[in-house]
Amino acid sequence: MPQDKLYKDRNLQIVFGVTLMAVLGVSSITPAFPRIVEELNISATDVGMLITAFTIPGVVLTPFIGILADRLGRKRILVPALFLFGLAGGACALVTDFNTLIALRVVQGIGAASLGSLNMTIIGDLFTGRRRAAAVGLNASVLNIGVTAYPLIGGALAIFAWGYPFLLPLVAIPVGIIVIFWLKNPEPRSSESLREYLGGAWSYLKDIKVAGAFVAGVIYFVVLYGSYLTYFSLYLGASFRANPFIIGVLLASASLTSALVSSQLGRIVKLISLINLVWLGFALQAVSLALLPFLPGLWFTLIATLIFGLASGVILPGLQTYLTGVAPPEYRAAVMSINSTVLRLGQTLGPLVFGLVYIYASFEGAFLYGAGLSLTTAIVAFVGGRMVK
Repeated sequence: MPQDKLYKDRNLQIVFGVTLMAVLGVSSITPAFPRIVEELNISATDVGMLITAFTIPGVVLTPFIGILADRLGRKRILVPALFLFGLAGGACALVTDFNTLIALRVVQGIGAASLGSLNMTIIGDLFTGRRRAAAVGLNASVLNIGVTAYPLIGGALAIFAWGYPFLLPLVAIPVGIIVIFWLKNPEPRSSESLREYLGGAWSYLKDIKVAGAFVAGVIYFVVLYGSYLTYFSLYLGASFRANPFIIGVLLASASLTSALVSSQLGRIVKLISLINLVWLGFALQAVSLALLPFLPGLWFTLIATLIFGLASGVILPGLQTYLTGVAPPEYRAAVMSINSTVLRLGQTLGPLVFGLVYIYASFEGAFLYGAGLSLTTAIVAFVGGRMVK
């Protein structure tokens, strides 16, 4: 199938459905943060726990899930995960106590733990070479379409009640049923003992370029989930009195830009190497965040969000394309699960780290510290990329 028709592949379309579930758990609820703070009588720092509680299970469980997916098969792990994610997520809409909400978010996070690694693992199983890069780019585009749509949908629902955005994960249940009956992916086959398997996987994980990709992913998600998703939403509400729907529109502008860029990854990698894409992306991310405190009005923030979306469109799919090609199928889920773990570590640390920054330096500090971290990563990636050639 030609690269420009790759989106018609049924297996890839099913992976797209899994990807849309993988990003649903956070992006759909962030526009509701100002209303949740008001309705549940919590602080701006407390509301970040809705992200942290959701991501912590992934930090702990995902490496073990990757091992199981390599040993038992992808679908045997993926289907129960989708069901748990959907049921626990939907239950969040029914509670009125913040502590219970946090507990359900932890359970939902257990279900979500494997989604962001197994979707990429299956793409790596199905495709090779530039077709893999094109498939990763298309998947990133779908991801960003979801991240574009979910804030709009979540923001619109939150106007009526803060809990309504939490109903959206129920869609994961029919996605799980589709995976059972229609996903046809090659499952890994290995006669290795567990000890031999772990040794083989470790031989790929210890490569310095792989470790560098992991670190870059952590920093990207620390900035994304801390400086941007959490405090940008709160900044719009506090500084411009933006309602949840307007917040959703502004967040969606970045995601739409990212979707457009990442959909062309198969063509872009013919012109620019993956390492150059990554450091350029981090540099653009720094510019975006540095601009935010100095923009004079609500709609001027579109300048920053569009630049941020351009950066996101190359950073994450660039890192994922590299990592899906690192290991053979029998170790691929392990590599991608470690990647998912470090990304969730970034998601978890982001609201916590920038919560401390916000306490001492308010919104301006949260954005400028994020810009500084992004710029530092861009410089290290630029220099490191030339040293390891």
